[in-house]
Amino acid sequence: MFGLKKEINKGRSWKRLEKQAKRMRKIEMRDMFDKDLKRAEKYSIKFDNMLLDFSKNLIDDKSFSALLKLAKDAKVAERIEQMFAGNKINTTENRAVLHVALRNKDNHPIYVDGKDVMPEINRVLAKIKNFSEAVRLGKFVGHSGKKLTHIVNIGIGGSDLGPKMASEALKKYWAKDIQCYFMSNIDGTACVEILNKLDPETTLFIVCSKTFTTIETLTNAKTCRRWLVDALGEPAVAKHFVAVSTNVEEVAKFGIDTENMFEFWDFVGGRYSMWSAIGLVIAIAIGYENFEKMLSGAYAVDKHFKTAEPAKNIPLVLALLSIWYNNFFGIRSHAVIPYDQYLCYLPAYLQQLVMESNGKLVGRDNKFVRYQTAPVIFGGAGTDVQHSFFQMIHQGTSMVPCDFIVPAISHNEIGEHHEILLANVLAQSEALMKGKTMSEAAAELKAAGKSKEEITRLKKYKSFKGNRPSNIMVFKKIDPYTLGMLVAVYEHKTFVEGVIWNINSFDQMGVELGKQMALKILPELQGSRDGSKHDSSTKALISYIRRLRR
Repeated sequence: MFGLKKEINKGRSWKRLEKQAKRMRKIEMRDMFDKDLKRAEKYSIKFDNMLLDFSKNLIDDKSFSALLKLAKDAKVAERIEQMFAGNKINTTENRAVLHVALRNKDNHPIYVDGKDVMPEINRVLAKIKNFSEAVRLGKFVGHSGKKLTHIVNIGIGGSDLGPKMASEALKKYWAKDIQCYFMSNIDGTACVEILNKLDPETTLFIVCSKTFTTIETLTNAKTCRRWLVDALGEPAVAKHFVAVSTNVEEVAKFGIDTENMFEFWDFVGGRYSMWSAIGLVIAIAIGYENFEKMLSGAYAVDKHFKTAEPAKNIPLVLALLSIWYNNFFGIRSHAVIPYDQYLCYLPAYLQQLVMESNGKLVGRDNKFVRYQTAPVIFGGAGTDVQHSFFQMIHQGTSMVPCDFIVPAISHNEIGEHHEILLANVLAQSEALMKGKTMSEAAAELKAAGKSKEEITRLKKYKSFKGNRPSNIMVFKKIDPYTLGMLVAVYEHKTFVEGVIWNINSFDQMGVELGKQMALKILPELQGSRDGSKHDSSTKALISYIRRLRR
């Protein structure tokens, strides 16, 4: 039902794109801009308060049309309909994929197994609203009656990266008396360093684990529980811990009042869950009204994704460009650079979204794929990264496509800071496209008074090949609505890539093997079980580490 009859790389549209890529390798972007003064207009999309300029890419009308044909042949439009309809497109786990239902602001019915899921979603959203407002207003207080002002989200993966990224992105909207912390790493240092900053009487812990068995999350939660009980006693647990989970029995056993347990569902994958009760920490930090605006921004993109024509569909276009470079130019990495300090965690969030979703080697047809799937995602906040990996992006041997994300207005307009920031992002995109020829470099050196010998020696070092692709996404300001739009764009982009690669973007079985093996090694490190079944390297390492720990 969901697999393609023929491998996508065997079809006509794929073969056509291979020819187009061979042709486009010989074309310079700066020449295309010189010949077509309306190129930027032709390859830009305006939607709501967002502008995507994708004109600085190695595409022209023929190659772009061929990319759109690939999407048609892969039946992307049909897959979109199936997702929004609640079909079980997560085929390996036989689940629907309905993070879109969590922000369904029109509240139209969405069915899974014949049951409308919206009443239950609305019930949990109402519970999030009531609880977040009670904490913010000091109506839900700690064991000693003090207001809870230190909020600690304990989770890992999607239960950590999404809430952390969004909370930091919207820090300007935090209540003035609330501080949020995110505990994910099982390294005891991460736990201790956060606890050292807290007052037990004013701390609320949110334990995020669907099954309430995730080893990293529960280990951290139990340590926090002991810390709280040592300070305030056992009865304090019910006033200082809440859970985002589906395991009522384990939540109650932990000592959490099950009235303060917030559910989410199998049709919500971890890395798509910040719109659900996993976003409780966001709602507490920024207020439920702003949390709803974030949902509304995502819903606006959902409607755009579902209804826009392919050539003007932002997630679809971004996905096709990613596939263009990944599969037809052999480029294995992609950089995401937000020019906004509040978005500093966005690249890490997108690493999980893209690489966990599409880092797959088995197709929906249960066959190994014979083409590259997910690229490596990396990045960081501009302008910092201009002084780290941009040297490679400009002059390295490998081409790295870039997404630049920038707000026209900063939340902190002081002096010339934001205008300098804007100048930098625009300059980087233009420089990657244009580059600098050796003759241009030589002319600059001559104008600087360099000798012929110096010019001959330096002109290669001072030249840049250019013709390196980038997209620019411009927003008015990074507010809750805009952030919702931005994240939804990347979610749907990732979905389209998975559809075209004919893989299931919604399981994450590759996460499990290392975890399973760690559970076997743990008792061996503790000395309660022999480790003779391991390879010689692992056995030697276990033995050496045990000696050091003694």
